Amino acid sequence: MVKRKIHGYPVLILGAGRGGYALLEMFLEDDLVEVVGIVDSSADAPGMILAQKFSIPIYTDIHQALQACTSYPDCIIYNLTHDDSVIAEVKAVLNNKQVTSGPEAKLFWQIVTNLKRIKGELETSQNQLNAIIHHAMDGIITVSDTGEIQAFNPAAEEIFGYSQNDVLGQHVKMLLSDETQQAYAADIARYLQSGQRGSIGIRGQEVVAIKKNGEQFPMEVSASEMEIKGQRYFVGIVRDVTERKLVEQKITHLAHHDYLTGLPNRALFLEQLEHSITMARRNRYKVAVLFLDLDGFKQVNDTLGHDAGDVLLQEVGKRLKSVIRESDIVARIGGDEFTFILNNVGEDANAAWVAQKVIDVLALPIDLKDQPCHIGGSIGIAIYPDSSSDFETLLKQADEAMYWAKQNGKNTFRIANEGFTNEH
Repeated sequence: MVKRKIHGYPVLILGAGRGGYALLEMFLEDDLVEVVGIVDSSADAPGMILAQKFSIPIYTDIHQALQACTSYPDCIIYNLTHDDSVIAEVKAVLNNKQVTSGPEAKLFWQIVTNLKRIKGELETSQNQLNAIIHHAMDGIITVSDTGEIQAFNPAAEEIFGYSQNDVLGQHVKMLLSDETQQAYAADIARYLQSGQRGSIGIRGQEVVAIKKNGEQFPMEVSASEMEIKGQRYFVGIVRDVTERKLVEQKITHLAHHDYLTGLPNRALFLEQLEHSITMARRNRYKVAVLFLDLDGFKQVNDTLGHDAGDVLLQEVGKRLKSVIRESDIVARIGGDEFTFILNNVGEDANAAWVAQKVIDVLALPIDLKDQPCHIGGSIGIAIYPDSSSDFETLLKQADEAMYWAKQNGKNTFRIANEGFTNEH
């Protein structure tokens, strides 16, 4: 039987039959064939009794039309049902006439809503969505507007150490640190009270979360709102960023610290010095800057090699850190040059005392390649605000005082002033 249309519509031509309505001719499109469930559209199909398969009100209309030889020119919407389920909405126009063989009805069909197909497409989409959620690398958590956890995917289970059964129906605060709980409660309350809907949009916010074993960790959260049957839900995509934070911290550390000694580098030293001067100005106390240049380092480097020189610098870094307070800073700003910030130093004599401690600790022999090596250091000192109130000028004056000390005996220190006459 050829599939075609009459006047642009798929058509069923039916006649009265024993126990139902026999299909005399069929001109269907694929969607109608799919809904009605007619598999065989060959020439013997007219013998099919449609009423035995489907229970729809249109057959009552057809029966009445066939008996009365009347037509229904206006479109009527029918629900096509099967096994008590609506599988399609059909728009039909019934045109009835009497022929030699008896009453005959032409039923012009048009699928308005193919619910069977829609249901299949929805099931396919749902299966695809479930697969995406199940295999997602990020945790996906659905929470009601009152905070109860409604969904918890495998990635979330791995992140937190809880199974889905552990958390479903529980309040989401069980996954958050005390501080984050307070912030979450305040943010959600503020949002719900605002009357807004669908605009919570949180992207990449970092919070502190808690695993089942009590371990706290940094978590990145992106959240959005959805509504299902009038109920509001919040969907959070979460990611454990512990490793990323460690990498970021390492990169930041490398950018601001000397790779060899682990001490702050020049950039971090200048940043800290500017901050120290700002705090000293605000709190009215003194800050001392010490500029150290090693004496004898070049000879060690030339005779024992650069590897030995690196070992020496590492040992020097350790010794320099041992003579200052935690509130003070020592940095390697290049080569064999080191600088110090002594915060709230008090009297100038305190800065001089630290300088002498540095000279004393450098005088101790350092074992390199099974032989003791001896070095020293020349130190220049500049005091804020006595020497200068500008951190760049302060560092320059300490540098100049260091050169003055090196040219006048080495293994000594000088405090910057006019003519560098303060000698200790």
